[in-house]
Amino acid sequence: FTRLQRGAGRPMVERIAYVTDQAIQQLSAYAAIILAGAPPPVSFFGHPDRPSVLTSESTEVFALAEPEQDCAGALMALAELVGAAQTPPQVQAREGCSNPTGDITAGALAAAVAASLPDNTIVVDESITSGRGMMAATAGAAPHDWLVNTGGSIGIGMPLSVGAAVACPDRPVLCLEADGSGMYTLQALWTAARENLNITVVVFANRAYAILKGELANAGLNAGPKALDMLDIGRPDIDWVMLAQAMGVPATRAANLESFAAALRSGLTSGGPNLIELPL
Repeated sequence: FTRLQRGAGRPMVERIAYVTDQAIQQLSAYAAIILAGAPPPVSFFGHPDRPSVLTSESTEVFALAEPEQDCAGALMALAELVGAAQTPPQVQAREGCSNPTGDITAGALAAAVAASLPDNTIVVDESITSGRGMMAATAGAAPHDWLVNTGGSIGIGMPLSVGAAVACPDRPVLCLEADGSGMYTLQALWTAARENLNITVVVFANRAYAILKGELANAGLNAGPKALDMLDIGRPDIDWVMLAQAMGVPATRAANLESFAAALRSGLTSGGPNLIELPL
């Protein structure tokens, strides 16, 4: 999906895992998979000696409707056919979310985001490796929209946030941005300042293209120092606070969970553009 309405009171939707082995195990639990406006699921990256198709031979895959067809109508017709049209939908219950304290971890960051989301926030997720716990942690948070990139491209986070803020000026936008991805389209910060858009950008600054380092390991490749150096974002380190301020966007750097949660709550209720750099 590229856009999903989720959170408390919304339908419960499980996302297919990114890691190939986990996705295969996840989908192997189903005897049949019905496709509505979607192609058969395949892995994000190709790996030597691993399947690209994520469904097992024992799972039957049915194409109910193609993307250009009436997918909603096809699903309703299927529900009528199997006698499920009047079944109450399974919706997500509201879960209490408290601000975590202590060390900065992926789980703690996700919990802080879940606790801070106002109702009807638009979340643009390009956090890549730093945000793998976000979907699970925010499932029972306040109702919100979740937008992600398409395919394997990077750099969409901040310009997509600009578009969302222009389209829905009455809703706060939270952009979860990996530092490497953000460097492709950082001029979106200037647009956010110029138009005074209600966007809070969180930059996860791990100073690396960590996703590619992980994929090198998955492929069994032992890259040398020169190759690995191309995947580091340092020498010099990027100062996102100064960069944002140069674009006209107020910015701060969070050193711990407490300061991150406070800055996030402040940003999401500010009504204007702001940026939080989170060194990892």
